[in-house]
Amino acid sequence: MKTKLILSGLLMLTFWCNAQTTESNLKEARKAIEASNAIFADLANKNDGSILTRYTEDACLFPPNGEPMCGAAQIANFFKAAPQVHVKFTIQHLYGDGKSSVTEESFYEMTNLEGKKLDEGKIIVIWKKTKDGWKMHRDMFSSNRPSKA
Repeated sequence: MKTKLILSGLLMLTFWCNAQTTESNLKEARKAIEASNAIFADLANKNDGSILTRYTEDACLFPPNGEPMCGAAQIANFFKAAPQVHVKFTIQHLYGDGKSSVTEESFYEMTNLEGKKLDEGKIIVIWKKTKDGWKMHRDMFSSNRPSKA
């Protein structure tokens, strides 16, 4: 009986320590993701390819009503064709271990440079931790507004 109590206590301690590590790792990932999200539109608006610093080398972008765009050339072309905007991201949830990958579920609000609201919607981003920090590996987004088709 004594052995069972000791083993149960150790098992609970192990789970508690693991939960603390994961929570700490998710906080670190969240901080990095929020910092990246804060400069995302500024990098995209430059039209100089600097937005690619936010993505892994083998990243894919999944825009609404279009084919997936994978690799630096396709992602850069997508942003070159896009209008200059401001975007505010609000993280709703982060999932994952916080060590190697995290999935971000967020809402976005997009305005033109004068502040007029253009769109709002949701995103799902799979982030990977690389030697250069947290990078977007898969980026999917869609508008909350009805399609104009």
